[in-house]
Amino acid sequence: MTRLHRRHLLALGATLAAPALLPAAARAQANWPDQPIRLVVPFSAGGPTDIPARLIADELSKALPQRVIVENRTGAGTVVGADAVAKAPKDGHTFLYTTIAQAAIRAIYPNLPFDPVKDFTPVALTGVIPMLLMVNKDVPVKNLQELIALIKKNPGEYDYASTGSGAALHLATELFLKQAGGLKVNHVPYRGSAAAMPDLLNGTVTMMLDVANSALPFVQKGEVKGLAISSDKRLPQVPEIPTFGEAGVPGYEAYTWHMVLAPAGTPDAIVQRMNQEINKVMARDEVQKKLADLTMTPRSDSTPASTKQWLADEMAKWEPIIKEAGIKVD
Repeated sequence: MTRLHRRHLLALGATLAAPALLPAAARAQANWPDQPIRLVVPFSAGGPTDIPARLIADELSKALPQRVIVENRTGAGTVVGADAVAKAPKDGHTFLYTTIAQAAIRAIYPNLPFDPVKDFTPVALTGVIPMLLMVNKDVPVKNLQELIALIKKNPGEYDYASTGSGAALHLATELFLKQAGGLKVNHVPYRGSAAAMPDLLNGTVTMMLDVANSALPFVQKGEVKGLAISSDKRLPQVPEIPTFGEAGVPGYEAYTWHMVLAPAGTPDAIVQRMNQEINKVMARDEVQKKLADLTMTPRSDSTPASTKQWLADEMAKWEPIIKEAGIKVD
């Protein structure tokens, strides 16, 4: 056997043996996923966060060799679910499907059992949902400027509903009150918009910002007045309702958004693969149509880096609002 042939055989043997010599972590990444993936949703089943999460999980299950299973872990705001993911194995089989709550959680809960930044790796931003400002139909205003004038004339005499202290709608309303000139309106927290809506309808509270998909049926039926939408563009479902900027509060934008996070330390190859698979799902026409019906604008272009920056920007936006408004959760 010539020296050249021996070299070829040795090289071939090394190539064939290489997989067995790979570190366990590298072999695990190559075989990912080798068991069902948990997508933890820190909100109740059937809610506005859970529904898109289940749609995405179903589509991912078609693309990956293992099923993606939604697991609802509620409690203490989103703390219970987020904590479960932060402490989960870093093997790419557990992810968190969360919202703007992740940007507010550090300022609201000073004694968290995890760090909302250091203990997670951003994977993908899946979409944004605007909010719609409604007032009781008997309030004597026709537009946002008239509402602002009414509140300024009667500071502290009106109430606004939210879906809970520190929730997205609470934060967004406080931002509006600040940007509209420091309006004084009393906050009345409820356990979700379904609990708050009856009191808006009967006039117990004057106004409420709600996610657009929840608010639209009441606005479209004329049961409440819709005054402004919190996005930079009008909603096609209610094109007659202006944005806050068009209605006289320039620069005001507020969204709840959906994001996928992994436990910190999850291998980068898995994070990148999951990001790519999520982006493919979000780009599908049928998925975009279903989410548009929920007034969600899907995002199919996020990267782990851009998702990380989005979260950092949102924390920088909302944490000062939380501190200025003195928002705390017992």
